[in-house]
Amino acid sequence: MVKYKVTFEPAGVTVEVNPAEYPYGRNGEPGSLLDIALAHGVHIEHACGGLGACGTCHVIATRGADNLSEPTEDELDAIDLCAGNQLNSRLACMAVVRGDLEVTIPGWNRNAVSEKG
Repeated sequence: MVKYKVTFEPAGVTVEVNPAEYPYGRNGEPGSLLDIALAHGVHIEHACGGLGACGTCHVIATRGADNLSEPTEDELDAIDLCAGNQLNSRLACMAVVRGDLEVTIPGWNRNAVSEKG
């Protein structure tokens, strides 16, 4: 049985996922970083509900970026609007995990509406 390790920084959380169990919670694309994160208690903002429309789930693939699905044109367009985007930036709701990887959830990538504090 194939399993992948996905690490979310700066939380320092590593989870093991089985692609045969996708989707986990139906957040974004089946097997997306967002779906995996939320199913394992790692918060990633997603103001549009995982539809790839808002960019609040912007993450940076720091290792294993080639173990993610290819970005669509719509995803790339949304990433272009994200603050601090990089060549290895992805939307967690659209990036489907296909191998081991590490991502960083930027600290400035927050939705003030959902963070009441």
